[in-house]
Amino acid sequence: MAWISSAEAIRQLGVRPQTLYAYVSRGRLEARPDPEDPRRSLYSAEDIERLASRRSGPKRAAEIARASIAWGEPVLTSKLTVIAEGRLCYRGVDAIDLSQTATLEAAAAHFWAADYAPRPGMPPVTDGPLKARLFTALATRAGTDPHARGRSRAMLATDAATVLETLVDAATGGTGDGPIHKRLGAAWALDPDGADLVRRALILMLDHELNASTFSARVAASTGASLSACALAGLSTLSGPLHGAAVNGVLAFLSEARLLGAGVAVSARLDEGRALPGFGHPLYPGGDPRATELLAHFEVPEKLADILSAVANESGEYPNVDFAIGAMAQRFALPTDAAFSVFAIGRSIGWLGHAMEQIETGSLIRPRARYAGEMLDSAAWP
Repeated sequence: MAWISSAEAIRQLGVRPQTLYAYVSRGRLEARPDPEDPRRSLYSAEDIERLASRRSGPKRAAEIARASIAWGEPVLTSKLTVIAEGRLCYRGVDAIDLSQTATLEAAAAHFWAADYAPRPGMPPVTDGPLKARLFTALATRAGTDPHARGRSRAMLATDAATVLETLVDAATGGTGDGPIHKRLGAAWALDPDGADLVRRALILMLDHELNASTFSARVAASTGASLSACALAGLSTLSGPLHGAAVNGVLAFLSEARLLGAGVAVSARLDEGRALPGFGHPLYPGGDPRATELLAHFEVPEKLADILSAVANESGEYPNVDFAIGAMAQRFALPTDAAFSVFAIGRSIGWLGHAMEQIETGSLIRPRARYAGEMLDSAAWP
């Protein structure tokens, strides 16, 4: 056990000497004579830390909560995904390894720890742009599907597989047989190599721990909402330009670089203090392994390779998965919003897995807000 002087104890606690002595007399703080000077006392550092944390509880809790919101400390416990030392693992299996040969259906079964067994679904949504069809399909289900509370794990897994199939049918514009990646490949006129790259991308996009869209899905699940409603919450959050729709920013940057030249486009953005879409990631300072894996499986067009080189020379940043998906979309001439759809369909497996895990906890996610406004006298209200 570590021991500290009275002066240090008083400093850490922010109290007067009398209060320190009162803690000892009440048994809340252990003290002992200083071996080097019996006239003085030493105090338990562990007890001091405990008392200090209690004294600053609300303030400290608020600081921790605030720091946890943006790439901060973990805020809940999960057995699904971990990102550590530059690796992404789903239920203990490296995502890169899983993407080598697994179908999306097999990856979903692993992530959900359940058989992939969807029930016959509703007629597919065929009208409207690709992205709109995804929203319409989930919203239609969310308006009629039963809530999730009280449903068995097996039934929830069937619900999850059915929701995923609903998204795939919306993306392809019809129902079909065979692996999901081949159905998407056929709908998007891809050759076998292109379809297999979609398979890899879907699996690598499957989950990314507690990102914004996954947290949205878990909040919805904590209320007992249906799995389709949870997926819709995730999709809505994914659509923001700082999340799944970031790939649109990448595509705009790629077009900019083609027009101006890679070196000029990169230098101009850096000189203006603007971001380089598709590069860098807070969780992967040594490079996003998902991007590295995807880019290794197709020949990057020359102009895109020039961008990679220019960014490396000018900023030292590595490409992230948004760049890889954008490059894939250009290399295989994917339809408008297909890149977003790959992101959404893959990530929906994560939303559904997290939703099931949250439902099983039986707890409601309901944080508190720290009010920063002013209080008005009610008498002054007109």
